[in-house]
Amino acid sequence: MEVALVDFENLDDARTGRPSCGSLISNWKVLLNSEGPQNDTIYSKLAKECNDSMLGEKYGIDEGDQKVIINIAGLRFETQLKTLDQFPETLLGDPSKRIMYFDPMRNEYFFDRNRPSFDGILYYYQSGGKIRRPANVPLDIFADEIVFYQLGQEAMEQFREDEGFIKDIEVPLPTNEIHRQFWLLFEYPESSSAARSVALVSVLVIVISIIIFCLETLPEFREELGVFPAVIHLSNNTQDAPISYSPPSVTPKSLAATITDPFFIVETICIVWFCFELTVRFVVCPSKKDFFNNIMNVIDIVSIIPYFVTLVTEVVTTPDANSSQNMSLAILRIIRLVRVFRIFKLSRHSKGLQILGQTLKASMRELGLLIFFLFIGVILFSSAIYFAEVDEPQTQFVSIPDGFWWAVVTMTTVGYGDMCPITMGGKMVGTLCAIAGVLTIALPVPVIVSNFNYFYHRETEQEEKQVVDAATDAALKTGATSKHTGTNSFPTDKSKNGRH
Repeated sequence: MEVALVDFENLDDARTGRPSCGSLISNWKVLLNSEGPQNDTIYSKLAKECNDSMLGEKYGIDEGDQKVIINIAGLRFETQLKTLDQFPETLLGDPSKRIMYFDPMRNEYFFDRNRPSFDGILYYYQSGGKIRRPANVPLDIFADEIVFYQLGQEAMEQFREDEGFIKDIEVPLPTNEIHRQFWLLFEYPESSSAARSVALVSVLVIVISIIIFCLETLPEFREELGVFPAVIHLSNNTQDAPISYSPPSVTPKSLAATITDPFFIVETICIVWFCFELTVRFVVCPSKKDFFNNIMNVIDIVSIIPYFVTLVTEVVTTPDANSSQNMSLAILRIIRLVRVFRIFKLSRHSKGLQILGQTLKASMRELGLLIFFLFIGVILFSSAIYFAEVDEPQTQFVSIPDGFWWAVVTMTTVGYGDMCPITMGGKMVGTLCAIAGVLTIALPVPVIVSNFNYFYHRETEQEEKQVVDAATDAALKTGATSKHTGTNSFPTDKSKNGRH
């Protein structure tokens, strides 16, 4: 035992001023064959001297000459110490962390990890912080390696961007705990099972409201209009006399009949739910300004307004004012048409409609070009068809504005046939109009389709995104843990060092 102590005191090499590798190995053998209470002291001192010898931090050796050997499951990598020291917060850059994987017998660090992934990990240190995934390494495996080597959140975010994952926008949440729970319940169906139940009820109410909107337009249910079939009056003088139709009489329903109408009752129940949902979301929202800037909330408000306008109109309308009554009914029909916007409320719960909306938003420039090209074509070909048919007495193109409809129908390849050229020149113009319409529509469409494919594939790659998100969370937790917990420079349990 005294020999071991003497050897430790004379470990310094005369030429280098640091412990020699041969002395370290010999004292390691002495330590393994010795027993006694001084073993822990010898063991700790040996580990310290070994660490100082390998890292050169105590003896002031030029960092450019210090080399580190890293063994990854049998594949050895060699790099300089200063390369690893660029990132002291990582596993390989922090001496107190990497010493736990040091093998003094082989003078190297050993990691039983994925070998192909380490090419990208080592390149991160060599390039000064650029993360690149090797082509033959799957996403989830490389994400796990980033977490293991503790490269941090910045490297993980860079990896996500390089792999095509869109950086998630931080969603603001209410500071009040109760408001936060209600906001998640009504705004984010995927947050909990209760939120999914609320979303299901909301979708069901929207569907019922749309069905009611469609059913009440059926002739057998249009009692509130009081529209009677037109009476056909035939002249007794000749069978070829013109047929005259008597205008339908409009007899609006009374307020009591309107309130007791089954369609009105169902509509009222739906409106009560819509108002309740909108009010709760407005009260608990994190920002009132952002709430009104959201197009979906605007649609919710607009889809509710027609009900109250209809109700107010029914209350204030008097049965004596026939002319004003007819005007109010005309306005009422237009306002009630706005109810159809409720179908867009489904986009809050439908990924398909959200993809469509994102595609249209990203393709506004291409859609503008398409409309502009159609506008030019309509003006050009309606003018051409007018002058080609101007000398034909039976032509339908009596003016250039009359040709607008024909040009639009022809360029969009619909071809109703309600208007068609008669002369040879008009038919040639129609042929050119159809060909130009096909080319005009075909040019911007591939860009719009490309945008749709982009948003569609981004939504369908949720599984890989969840893997990377989980790795990001693990990296954050690992980084937070490493700041608050320390690691021993070398294990002190003799059973872990091969003693028998």
